Amino acid sequence: MHLFEKIETEIVDATHRVYGKSVDPGLLSVGPTRKDFAGDMTVVVFPLVKLLRKSPLEIGNFIGEHLVAKMDEIASFNVVQGFVNLTLTKSFWHIFLTSAHADPDFGSLQRNGEKVMIEFASPNTNKPLHLGHIRNILLGWSCAQILEMAGFEVVKVQVINDRGIAICKSMLAWQLYGERITPASSGIKGDHLVGQFYVEFEKRLSAEYAEWQTSTEASKIITEQKEEEQSVSSFFKAFKNQYFNTYSDLGAKARTMLQKWEEGDPEIRQLWEMMNNWVYAGFDRTYDRLGVTFDRLYYESETWQLGKKEIMDGLKRNLFDKQEDGSIWVDLDHVNLDKKILLRSDGTAVYITQDIGTAMQRYRDYGIDRMVYVVADEQNHHFKVLFEILNLLEEPYADGLYHLAYGMVDLPDGKMKSREGTVVDADDLIASVTEVAESLAIEKGDLDNLNKGEREEVFKRIGMGALKFFILKINPLKRMTFDPQASVDMQGQTGPYVQNAYVRIQSILRKAGSFTVDPMHTYIDFQPTEKHLLSLLFMFPEVIRRAASEYDPSLVANYCYDLAKSYHRFYHDAPILNARKEEARSFRLTLNAAIAQVLSRGMKLLGIDMPARM
Repeated sequence: MHLFEKIETEIVDATHRVYGKSVDPGLLSVGPTRKDFAGDMTVVVFPLVKLLRKSPLEIGNFIGEHLVAKMDEIASFNVVQGFVNLTLTKSFWHIFLTSAHADPDFGSLQRNGEKVMIEFASPNTNKPLHLGHIRNILLGWSCAQILEMAGFEVVKVQVINDRGIAICKSMLAWQLYGERITPASSGIKGDHLVGQFYVEFEKRLSAEYAEWQTSTEASKIITEQKEEEQSVSSFFKAFKNQYFNTYSDLGAKARTMLQKWEEGDPEIRQLWEMMNNWVYAGFDRTYDRLGVTFDRLYYESETWQLGKKEIMDGLKRNLFDKQEDGSIWVDLDHVNLDKKILLRSDGTAVYITQDIGTAMQRYRDYGIDRMVYVVADEQNHHFKVLFEILNLLEEPYADGLYHLAYGMVDLPDGKMKSREGTVVDADDLIASVTEVAESLAIEKGDLDNLNKGEREEVFKRIGMGALKFFILKINPLKRMTFDPQASVDMQGQTGPYVQNAYVRIQSILRKAGSFTVDPMHTYIDFQPTEKHLLSLLFMFPEVIRRAASEYDPSLVANYCYDLAKSYHRFYHDAPILNARKEEARSFRLTLNAAIAQVLSRGMKLLGIDMPARM
């Protein structure tokens, strides 16, 4: 049992025995004491004031006296307003540090028997991975590692959006303008090549639309539909989707291609399979560079029919409505989500059709307790609708659905746009950050004794550490700006800063050679920086529990930064190898080793490997 839980249990038992009141442990807040107060752990008593009808001071003294009497770990207490600050015994800290240092799994929580599936990446096969995908991938991967460490059985999946109108746009552009170019003939990475044709389609469509706007047909539509106060330019901007679906020659060809695909046309299917395979090969190279793997791949081309079948079954059960044009809709007005199309009038599926089928297939495959979708917050409404439809269909896993929404990623010079080809390519970004890391390492000049392969591995680890940490240190809900130059700042809140603390510790441990932990048990004159580091180490399992509960890797990233920052301060304040007493040297070396282990484990949860040198 963690000390926090033990403290909570004692408080619950004592208040019931003395006051005859039942206390919900969830009301109690136990955490580390703030730096400006004396103590190690703090209990907040305000939630008990109304229940016990006592003053905060009286409740605080009651709790403090009881815990000192009942728990060997607690030496003393003080009460400040509604806070009980507890000081732990020196023997507790010695036992804790010895245990943490000896336990390679320190921080891991007990298995809880729950199975959770995390869907992340989920790219379309009409364009390469970009900066936005990187945030998605890193969040999903890190959450999977954190949940695994928190005791869950985790299944990592991606659903590949390999069908639909967007994919047909790339296929049609290659068919019309590609002149049979391939990745092999052009030397262009497969996902990049297909993405170029998606951009080409949009350029051709925009040119077609601009020409159409000068036509008699367009003038007639403006006269019939334009609101009086609306400008012509704003009307045409809003009208573009309707133009594509109703008037565009390119749009008609793309829709025809989609219909043929759904009908199983062999020529279209062959083209689709060829271009998708180009993209998959490109994706795999990027995933490998990011250090990401999946347990299972799902393809929308394999699940859309299951979704379509369920929609037709729901129609028979009067859960959905069929319109005069043949389209099928669901009415969610009763939960303030309006109406949503499920099948088009021509019978083709929409994205939510596929998502319904995919969710059902996954449950059949794994029998999961929770299903987490890592998708940008632009899709908040989509997932509210999806989850409500699955509830409506009485799916057994519907209560365990969760949308891990994250904010979009901008660059210092503005927003990315896929259709205009202004996105930051994932491969280019990885290469760029690694190059910056290489320049930084060469400038420091600490790698001269390493061979070329060893140096390149260091550059890679620093570069990827910079990229991953900079993205994951931000709470997922927040929109963020990625600054490649700032991500490698050795003095900032960055991955290289944390890695440097680890490298510094490894250097010390190499110089120390073997040492024994036994003398440290007589060391009792803890310095403030040492005590703070012990408290931070003690919090590691709680950070894991909270990060898993909130699906928030930023809690782990910021914990690692705080631990590294506190270590750098300790390193400058306290002699380690040259400590005057053997017990102090033993304690500090043990503390160093435990900190290195926790930093390595914490950063590994973010997908970051530690370099041996910097």
